[in-house]
Amino acid sequence: MSGKLYVVPTPIGNLEDMTIRAINTLKEVDLIFAEDTRNTIFLLKHFNIEKPVRSYHMHNEHKILEEAVKMIANGQNVALVSDAGTPAISDPGFLLVRESIKHNIEVITLPGPTAFVPALVNSGFPCDTFVFYGFLPQKKGRQTKLKLLAKEERTFILYESPFRLVKLLEELKEYLGDERRACVSREISKLYEENKRGTFAELITYFSSKQVKGEIVVTIEAVNNGKASEE
Repeated sequence: MSGKLYVVPTPIGNLEDMTIRAINTLKEVDLIFAEDTRNTIFLLKHFNIEKPVRSYHMHNEHKILEEAVKMIANGQNVALVSDAGTPAISDPGFLLVRESIKHNIEVITLPGPTAFVPALVNSGFPCDTFVFYGFLPQKKGRQTKLKLLAKEERTFILYESPFRLVKLLEELKEYLGDERRACVSREISKLYEENKRGTFAELITYFSSKQVKGEIVVTIEAVNNGKASEE
């Protein structure tokens, strides 16, 4: 009898965001695949969970994908976790989910922490319709994507490294205009959480004068200032 694949979100900051169901699921599975075993082992110790943990990340997922699917097909219940948030959202996991479905393996995805949802709601921009782009391409295709974003008629969301935040804001200002508004969210659910709103010019000035830390979510208003959504 085939096992099941459980996709388990983990806290993006505050450990109290871990759900009771997620804790119980990790206690019950046979094996946990983790993006970074060190981070996951720390999490498991905090919740008194003792389960074998194996590495599953962007550099080895193609290599161990077939083995992982065979393990589940042969009856093992497996959980997949990333360092923080929901696996497969700008993190490894999509390939394992897709391959499991191809082999008629039941995939159970638990609801839980995802950084872009609180950032979107906190931005104050219309969120009845929105689009999530994740990380922009670093080189090939970046300009093409920026030109596309300039015409985006929905609120949209990007992820970025704190080290590249100012560069991203400068590019958005160039392609989207000086007065377009955005909200930069960082350290979501942590002690020093910050949601800074303003035009690209204002945000560039603010973040250029300080050392930026933490994971970054940038929420940008639509080209029509969200008027279509409001109507």
